[in-house]
Amino acid sequence: MERCLFIHGFTGGIFEIEPLSEYLKQQHYLTHTFTLQGHTGRRADMRRATREDWYRQAGSELEQLAEGGEGVHVIGFSMGALIASRLAVRYKSLVQSLTLLAAPVFPLNPGEIVKTLGNPAMLKNYLSKFGSTPVHANREFNRIVRESFDLFPQIEAPTLIVQGTRDHLVKTKSAAYLERHIGSPVKEVLLVERSGHMLCYCEEKDKVLDKVHRFIRSASTK
Repeated sequence: MERCLFIHGFTGGIFEIEPLSEYLKQQHYLTHTFTLQGHTGRRADMRRATREDWYRQAGSELEQLAEGGEGVHVIGFSMGALIASRLAVRYKSLVQSLTLLAAPVFPLNPGEIVKTLGNPAMLKNYLSKFGSTPVHANREFNRIVRESFDLFPQIEAPTLIVQGTRDHLVKTKSAAYLERHIGSPVKEVLLVERSGHMLCYCEEKDKVLDKVHRFIRSASTK
């Protein structure tokens, strides 16, 4: 049975990629999700977590899922996509394919986000999140972003890049950068016109789910 590992985003949780993990489970894939250290909703827990903790945890989850198998399809959302990229480089023999959802190669800063959010409820939610996230955690996120640039050319696994053109957290040019710089000879890009950051919940989510499924199925036969 094909195996899929999901990695959620910064300050987020399993819910961000749950529609996709459930969909693939219905297609008879073995799917595994987990919560990154510090992502409990408690500020004190996030203050203690580091990017090295997240790297080690993701690697451990991959190793466990790959035991006795022929490889794992790794799917990362937002910051999870950058962690997934690191796994694809460090564990080349275990990562069968890589799916990057809304990878924040070029994240927007809080000031830009305010300009792009037209919905007052969304604006309040994101300002609250930025205000409640420890400075230390934001620094760790920014370090992950910077460290990822050296990783992209080293990726050899077939890679799918999915980006919403209305994403208010990630600049759309992130997808084009990944397509140019990821080292794998097999790369596909899906730009979702009617999607913001939450690709698994957008108006065109069925297109996203179907594309990821078809990409993984294709990678499984190679």
